Amino acid sequence: MTRLISGVALAAAALAAILLLPLGGLRLLASLVAVLAAHEYFRVVRPGPDWAGAAPALLLVALTCWSFSPAGPATLLALILLSLAWLVIEVLFRGVSLQDASAAFLAPWYIGMPLGMLVSVQGTHGARATLLLLATVVVSDSAQYYSGRAFGRRPLAPAISPKKTVEGALGGALFGTLFMAVVGTRVLPDTAPLPMAALGLSLVGLGICGDLFESRLKRAGGIKDSSSLIPGHGGVLDRIDALLFAVPPFYLFLRGGP
Repeated sequence: MTRLISGVALAAAALAAILLLPLGGLRLLASLVAVLAAHEYFRVVRPGPDWAGAAPALLLVALTCWSFSPAGPATLLALILLSLAWLVIEVLFRGVSLQDASAAFLAPWYIGMPLGMLVSVQGTHGARATLLLLATVVVSDSAQYYSGRAFGRRPLAPAISPKKTVEGALGGALFGTLFMAVVGTRVLPDTAPLPMAALGLSLVGLGICGDLFESRLKRAGGIKDSSSLIPGHGGVLDRIDALLFAVPPFYLFLRGGP
């Protein structure tokens, strides 16, 4: 029951933010979510009270998310240079290992960039496009769960996430692709069903990869959830892991390419 109540509350809050907040407010909210998710990410990959290193990294995540929604080539280059400069400082002046510094270097691009792209989708194509992406991920996740429970026999990635099955992934791919092909052509009427179906399949596949990627991080860190912030659901990163991998192809599709 706790999980259900939390899920409904999260869905209602997300829907209200997408439909009611002005673009500036949505950018601010996305940046806050990015910082919370990045804090959990650092807890997994670099455990310990290293706030001297984490605070600049969290700021860079927020800056990437805030700046990327209207990002052009100059903004993107500046963010890359800032990230590289911070990486050099970590390794050369703070004595952080290259492995730990590289893991932290990933945070703005793993978390900040996709959430910034999501705000950009809202800004350029409106709330309907944003909701289409979120709904496709939700439909795919739900189909994976119920297909796996009903038909799951073969593990998809037993060393990373033992409960995921090939049958569940196929169910998610089927329903996610159908949803995007049917609903997507109504939200984006200038696009034919076949490209929308291909987009849906890619979103589902990358969403599964995003889920497994975060599961691999948690397994390496020896933890079950990224945090206990959301009752019954774990942390913020646990809730958006699939979305983080699904946003970039949707963003590029709407832009017509890189």
